[in-house]
Amino acid sequence: MFARILDFEVKLEKKEEFLKVLKNQIVPILKKQVGFLEILPFFPERVNQERALTITLWTTRSDAERYERDTHPRVLEILKPFLSSIFEVKHYKLESAICERFVEALSA
Repeated sequence: MFARILDFEVKLEKKEEFLKVLKNQIVPILKKQVGFLEILPFFPERVNQERALTITLWTTRSDAERYERDTHPRVLEILKPFLSSIFEVKHYKLESAICERFVEALSA
């Protein structure tokens, strides 16, 4: 399993609208991508912080790279009005042997 971790800032006044767009426009795009497994958005508990993280999980690195090359530019254009910084993207291999229950839940 492979993860793309995006670190970015959402404009405070646009957070709720950002979440609606993420759910209603971006998630359907992601679900159509070969190898896409899940999206995990994280926002700080403190209301006045802009920084957020989103982790997308993919079956393989090549699935994530295909998405990044072919589809991510379109997703970024949809989300740009809500962001106060550009995404910083990092790639990681998920050591699934450590989190077997999580992997089982994804495949169920």
